[in-house]
Amino acid sequence: MQAQAKFVTGSLWRHVVVMSLTSSIGLMAIFVVDLVNILYISWLMDPVATAAVGYAGAVLFFTTSFGIGVSIAVSALVARALGQRDPELARQRASSGMALSAGLGVAFSALVWALLGPIVGLLGATGPTAEATVHFLAISLLGQPLLMAAITASAILRSHGDARRSMMVTVWGAGILAAVDPVLIFWMDLGLTGAALAGLVSRTGMLVVGIWPILRHHGGFVPVRGDALLGDVRALSGIAGPAVLTQVATPVGQAMVTRLMAPFGEAAVAGLAITGRLTPVALGVIFALAGAVGPIIGQNAGAGRMDRVRQTIWAAVWFMGAVIAVVTLALFLARGALADVFHAEGVTRELVFLFCGPLCLLFFFNGLIFISNAACNNLGKPLLSTAINWARHTLGTVPFAIWFGGIWGAGGVLIGQAVGGVVFGLLALWVALRVVKQAGPA
Repeated sequence: MQAQAKFVTGSLWRHVVVMSLTSSIGLMAIFVVDLVNILYISWLMDPVATAAVGYAGAVLFFTTSFGIGVSIAVSALVARALGQRDPELARQRASSGMALSAGLGVAFSALVWALLGPIVGLLGATGPTAEATVHFLAISLLGQPLLMAAITASAILRSHGDARRSMMVTVWGAGILAAVDPVLIFWMDLGLTGAALAGLVSRTGMLVVGIWPILRHHGGFVPVRGDALLGDVRALSGIAGPAVLTQVATPVGQAMVTRLMAPFGEAAVAGLAITGRLTPVALGVIFALAGAVGPIIGQNAGAGRMDRVRQTIWAAVWFMGAVIAVVTLALFLARGALADVFHAEGVTRELVFLFCGPLCLLFFFNGLIFISNAACNNLGKPLLSTAINWARHTLGTVPFAIWFGGIWGAGGVLIGQAVGGVVFGLLALWVALRVVKQAGPA
């Protein structure tokens, strides 16, 4: 089957919109899994269980981000091979990428599983909440290697421009979870255990749905040979290492925010858990930008069309601004209903209201970082995106969260986290444009 680099021609605005919207549906479905879990758990009216899912979310977000980092590297190399019209190289890199993703998924999840007690303690969980968190994570982590492999399969499909089938990987995962979750949590009365087991079933379904269309429509995989794997690992590690470091910066920052929120009580942590899961679902289009824009930049860079690379970045910025404006208005109008659905009261309700307005609007600057990551990763400068992400989620998070938290309490922690992103978002856009300029003529 002849591979086609479909992004080197046609409207860039259309490519950005189509890839972002379809990728966002798939990406949102990943986070809908967590949102559905905490929604059902909140209906148990048990603050310990809700807080436990909140603490667990910080850990699972970390392992999921590790998988997304690997998938970004695989996507970038497959897209470049397609841009060079070398389908055999694309299949080889896809095969090596899947093998690497599966192997790292098992090793990394096992390491986190072995250190669960100390990790949960560092997040600030104590007593029954800590015990519930460890129990939930001990089961959930078994499915993380499956999720990492499924995310990589979805990224391979996206590199081929197969947005619909890429999207369906996580849509099926969310659908399976929505069906199984209430059965295990309520009907079988398993509570947190049921929520964790439902996640395992969901991730298995995602992997099957991801691999099947690659086998059927995109040439499948090739046997992974030792010499080829070693060469591909070297190429992948050049992007995967920095990309993983870039991706895990976000959950590390979120873990710090969780730790800073812990002294304000379980209700505050529950509010953080709810807003933390609403964010990627409501703003899934923005979270999808790095993965969606990456193949467009990669194919055009591979074809030597740096003018189209620059135009892609600006199309993504304008599209992102329009999306955030619409989503913020919708959330503001629905803030009361959203808080009611989660039975949010007191400080938990205040945090939900805070998110459904100014904090959502300020997410525009985080989006600039996502676009910059896509440009740097696909133009051979992944360490720049790593540096920006870590600076944003350390220097741009902790001092501001502590400062504003001391003034406005739990709400101030979230405000500080958002304000810190403004400077680094603008810096990230400037860096991306500089990288494009250095890579070739505009």
